[in-house]
Amino acid sequence: MQSGINIMETEPITIEGAKKLQDELSDLINNKRQKVIQAIAEAREHGDLKENAEYHAAKEEQGHIEGRIQQIQSILANAEIIDVTKLDKSNIKVVFGSTINVSDLDNENKIQFKIVGDDEADIELNLISYRSPVAKALIGKVKGDFVSVTTPKGEKSYEILKIVYK
Repeated sequence: MQSGINIMETEPITIEGAKKLQDELSDLINNKRQKVIQAIAEAREHGDLKENAEYHAAKEEQGHIEGRIQQIQSILANAEIIDVTKLDKSNIKVVFGSTINVSDLDNENKIQFKIVGDDEADIELNLISYRSPVAKALIGKVKGDFVSVTTPKGEKSYEILKIVYK
């Protein structure tokens, strides 16, 4: 029986995703935090803090920065960094972190997806969360497999053309 300790599960993240978060964290701590502290100090010099819009705006910005710092630190603390370049390439199948080229069987468009963690997902860049319907349908499949998946835009059918661990 477990005691009342809440154990967080690790979340997968790609090397690129982890580096992007580490870079953002460094910028927040070393640049943005310092600028907002300076802005608060300057706003204080203007006198009455109750009517001081610059002071309140700077304090609000400080709250956002500190909140994001804590969020990134938590994500990184619970992250399991996956390096797909170190995976066995003799039996390539779709896994977290892999890049997949597919053909949309409805219109024959070629699409490239990369399966990433939730915090890295960006549909505009075809970075899809491993929890998305498309990623769930692709994971475990191999080149040449056909996949059908129900998406918010309806049923989609793909043929896997290429899988790369990069």
